[in-house]
Formats: sequence, C-alpha cells, structure tokens
Amino acid sequence: MVKLIVGKKGTGKTKKLINLANEAVESSNGNVVVIEKGSKLTYDVTHKARLIDTEHYAISGYDAFFGFLSGLCAGNYDMTDVLVDSTFKIGGQNMDEFAEFVEKINSLAAKTDTQFTFLVSAEESELPTSLAAISEKI
Repeated sequence: MVKLIVGKKGTGKTKKLINLANEAVESSNGNVVVIEKGSKLTYDVTHKARLIDTEHYAISGYDAFFGFLSGLCAGNYDMTDVLVDSTFKIGGQNMDEFAEFVEKINSLAAKTDTQFTFLVSAEESELPTSLAAISEKI
C-alpha cells in the first residue's frame, strides 16, 4: 500500500513522518526503513529503524529511485514499512513522472507486502487526480 502525506513546506509533514516511523518500529514484526535526502533525521528517528541518506547512493530521478526501492525490497524480505522524506528533492518536481512512479510503487508494495509512505511538498490540488485517493493532507 502507498500513502502520500501532502502539504506545503512547514506544515508538519516531517514531524508526522518521525512519529509514524517510531510507531511502526514498535508495532512491526520486521524492518522499518526511513529514507531521506541529507541526514537531518538522525537524532529524531529511533535507532531501531534503518535510516538511509539517498545522497550516499547518488539517487536522482524517479527511475533511479524506483530501482533503489526495488533493490531494498529484494534484499530485505522482512521489510514492513518504508517512509520517505523529501520525495520531490529525490525524484523531481514533474507531477506526471511522480504519478507514474507511485503507480509502480503501488504494484511493488502489493508484491512485497510493504507499506510505503511518501512526504510530498505540494498542495493536494497540485497532485494528479489519480493520486487523490491515497493522499492525506496535513
């Protein structure tokens, strides 16, 4: 399953992600992964979650990001939750590419039984209509 947490910068999306990650660690029977661009969440997310900085892996664009997430799922069969901060900084601002990426991730989530949560710095009205059902406004 894929969930989008949507809101403009400064609306509390990252704080919500931190809470979701820490709650997921407590309730999960597997691994929880938090992905970010940069290393600003190091002291906020519990050490029980795996924190990955995409800058270490030169991920740029949605194709590379999808490949990276697919590889994580392939190598970690017991991963239950993936939470991503700064989605547009990693993949880009193109809404059509983002919608296609989310569609592919939704398929990956179903195959791997993994919950994906993406933070999106935009207004809900800016998103393609195909993403309205899975977005949660902050």
